[in-house]
Amino acid sequence: MPFLNRIQRWAEERPHDTAVVIAGERLTWAALRDSAARAVPETKAVTALCEANSVDFAVKFAAAVAGGRQCAVLDPAWPAQLQEDIVHRVESFAQPAAVAPDDYLADGAPEATFLIGLTSGTTSVPKAFTRSRRSWQESFDASIEFFGLRQDDVTLAPGPLAASLNLYALAECLYEGSEFQAVESFDVGDVHGAITHDRVTRLVLVPTMLRMLSERGLTGCVDASGIRTIVCAGSKLDARTLEAARRWAPNATIFEYYGASELSFVSGAGLPAGEPALVGGTGIGRPLPGVDVRILDDSGTQLPDGAGGNICVRSGMVSNGYLWGDDGEALRSFDGWFTVGDQGYLEAGELHILGRRADMILTAGKNVYPHEVELALAAVPGVAAAVAAGMPDDLRGQRVVAGVVPSAGAVTATQLKAGLENILARDKWPLQYFAIAELPTTDRGKVSRNLLLDWISTGNHRIRNLGA
Repeated sequence: MPFLNRIQRWAEERPHDTAVVIAGERLTWAALRDSAARAVPETKAVTALCEANSVDFAVKFAAAVAGGRQCAVLDPAWPAQLQEDIVHRVESFAQPAAVAPDDYLADGAPEATFLIGLTSGTTSVPKAFTRSRRSWQESFDASIEFFGLRQDDVTLAPGPLAASLNLYALAECLYEGSEFQAVESFDVGDVHGAITHDRVTRLVLVPTMLRMLSERGLTGCVDASGIRTIVCAGSKLDARTLEAARRWAPNATIFEYYGASELSFVSGAGLPAGEPALVGGTGIGRPLPGVDVRILDDSGTQLPDGAGGNICVRSGMVSNGYLWGDDGEALRSFDGWFTVGDQGYLEAGELHILGRRADMILTAGKNVYPHEVELALAAVPGVAAAVAAGMPDDLRGQRVVAGVVPSAGAVTATQLKAGLENILARDKWPLQYFAIAELPTTDRGKVSRNLLLDWISTGNHRIRNLGA
């Protein structure tokens, strides 16, 4: 793993500086090196690491990827039976390299597999893919350059370390020699406390967390003026979240990026403090260093600017492919150009995200992606959040419908349509609008467009028809 030699270096150069702080416990660089080195001889060639956020997680992860070892990181919140199934699969499928008895805290060969990545867990077994050490080193070099990580930064990633976003942030900081912090579990008060008292300069998190921290931070007068970088991933920032974050952390450059676990980083954009934001659009910036992007159709033919198709990537950061669960569609290759099936288009070098093909609405012969409708509606004054879906229609095949969560008071269909002017093409406008008390979500917390349709068809109490 390409951060282990770096840990050795920082432990020699800055032994007493803080490396990791998790749930209030602190490890210096020397303590992290020594603790991980002591754990290596007892660490198996393949480890299924299932730990809550703690400094022990950091120590065990470092030991689990030493030499030729491989590590799969499991979410401790997954059901016990699912965890057991994954552990069995990891031990059965992985083919570890030989690990010498004296192979202590040292990086393995660059081309060797070190990480077994798992897609988000449900009641079914997640798919697993593998990564080489070289792919993450190239990712580190690209992300550090693009996001501007510095050694004097203090990064706080408030989510679970079992999630790839936070696991990567930990490893990236270890590589750069920059202090990393996490909390035991996400709690707004704990995160605000760390920002106030622990000199946090950089946040790595998902949009929902950023919105909660920003809005409650403004209400509670939590000073975030020391934050100079916010890195957000998972979905494009809506207008309300961006506005709240700009007010709460006025000196921060806010980065959002597009990537996938199997592809690593693809494209991104940073909004410096004080610069006006363009809201409602689908653009997600330009490719990161070392990344080439093309839009290809299903035959692998390159499409011109403005034409939607498969977002395909060529870079040294792409994963090795699937260990299990490959259905031939999840990660496809067109002569070395890889895609996870996300749809988008390029315009003047900027990548625009449309969404997954499976979500596409075909209405009166026109392809409409809910993602672009939702981003446009979320930019309308008076809208806190929005969800769009395609409802069966005898005349059009499907018609676009939308549910909006008002930010304050009431909102009307007339206001919504007026707000969409100059943001979204008219042939993509919803034909029906509904006010909803909350976003329809699954028990895993993901927004469900199918649930919105169910609410509409059953007249659920959470929904009110605003008309057309």
